[in-house]
Parts: sequence; structure tokens; C-alpha cells
Amino acid sequence: MHIEPGIVDGARIALGYATGAASLGLSLRVARRLVACEGVVPFAVRSVIATALVFAFFEILPHHPVGVSEVHLILGSTLFLLFGAGPAAVGLAAGLLIQGLFFAPFDLPQYGMNVTTLLVPLAGVAVLARRIIAPDTAYADLDYRQVLSLSAAYQGGIVAWVAFWAFYGQGLSVENLAAVGTFAAAYTTVLLVEPLVDLAVLAGAKAMSGRSVFILQRRLFHAA
Repeated sequence: MHIEPGIVDGARIALGYATGAASLGLSLRVARRLVACEGVVPFAVRSVIATALVFAFFEILPHHPVGVSEVHLILGSTLFLLFGAGPAAVGLAAGLLIQGLFFAPFDLPQYGMNVTTLLVPLAGVAVLARRIIAPDTAYADLDYRQVLSLSAAYQGGIVAWVAFWAFYGQGLSVENLAAVGTFAAAYTTVLLVEPLVDLAVLAGAKAMSGRSVFILQRRLFHAA
């Protein structure tokens, strides 16, 4: 999902700064609500763990340049289910920033666009979860259909934002359309894998149900 350098350049890159700032601002509002409800320490611990995981997803898991971007197994819906929207957002934004600062400085000019691509779909997952998951259902009890819906929403959002940045920066040429299509097709592999990862993680969480697990969000084991 990293937008390749040069896809959007010049004055056009300012839009990425604006959307990135808006995405971070929205995440900050969510974070404040969670801190008020659960306290600073649980939120901070989950955010640090989510950041470490995101950094590992970017640097350790396989990732390949395809078309206008790279295909990553980001596991955004997994982070949401385990830690909640706030810590997941912090983890995605901070993990991406750490990678850029220390390992991929050439990606820093695209940080606004890339963080938008990660955070806006996460907000969509949070909205969708409220619609398709009954209040009396713990996340550990979700079925495959629900998990697939959450994963599809996140990955579909990433593909949509990558396509937007590509068309915004390079127009609707045949070559650009083909590059975006190649990227979208490659991303279907992520959509096939992520729900299975989510189900495996939720199965492990269900096995821990009843125990006090400080680092995971309460909704994982308990109804809303």
C-alpha cells in the first residue's frame, strides 16, 4: 500500500498532507474517548504492541512491489479485533513512521498519503463492526462471514485509496489503469489470507476466555 515515489509529486502532494492530518486527527479523537473509558496505561500498552506488530508486518512479512504500490499483509482487521480502533490506529501510524524514519526515508514525503490509506479504512471497519456485530456478541465469537466482511472492508479501502492516489497523480492513461488493475488483482491474495489469520487469532483468544488478559481489549471476550 506504499505509494511509490513520483506517483504524486509537486503541488499535488499537499493533498496527502491534508488528508493525513485529518486522518490522524480523527484517530486522536477516538484515542481520547478510549483513554477516558479505560485509562492511559492499557491504551499505551496496546498501542506500543500494535506499533511493534505493524513494524514487523512491514519489514518482516513478505511484501512485493506490484503496479503502483506494494502488496503487504497489514492485518488491519486483526489489530482492530485484538486491541480496538484507537490502539490499532496508533500502531498503524507509528509503525509506518518508524519504518520511514529508519528504513525507508524515501517514503517520508508520501507519509500523509500512506497514513490516510491505512487509517481511513480502519475507521470504516469500526463503523461496519457496529452494524454487523450484535452488541451481545464478543469478538472471539465471530463467524467466518463477519470476519471476512471486516477484512474485505479494510483491504478494499486500501485498494480504493491506492487507486485514488494513482489516478490523482498520474491520470487515467491506459498504462496507469493497467498498473492499478495489476495491484488490485494482487491484493486479492491478502483478502484470502487475512480472514484465516483473524479466525486463528480469535480461536486463540477464545481459548483464553475467562482469563485476565491486560494487553487485549475487553470487547474481545465480552459483549458490549
